[in-house]
Amino acid sequence: MAITTIKYKIQIAQRFHALADQTRLEIIEKLKDGERCVCELTDALQAGQSRLSFHLKVLKEAGVIRDRPDGRWIYYSLDHDMIDELVDCLEAVRSAGKPIRGPRC
Repeated sequence: MAITTIKYKIQIAQRFHALADQTRLEIIEKLKDGERCVCELTDALQAGQSRLSFHLKVLKEAGVIRDRPDGRWIYYSLDHDMIDELVDCLEAVRSAGKPIRGPRC
């Protein structure tokens, strides 16, 4: 069980790391309304394809987004199950207890 817990913590840390970048947050913002192809993201973010590809790779490896090839194009979308998992993680932290106020010693 401890190994699973460590693996889970590593996955959660990787996902939050993937979200800790302005460009990647902008990608997520563009994907919140649905699937977009790489060309749409490139235009919307006014980013070069190689730069955008790097950020999409980070998000995909972290499990934040999914890709779907269709002919010459690749379409990206949010992995809503993973987003729900991150929200649950944050909810667990928030409900764990209130901060201690006043002197601790």
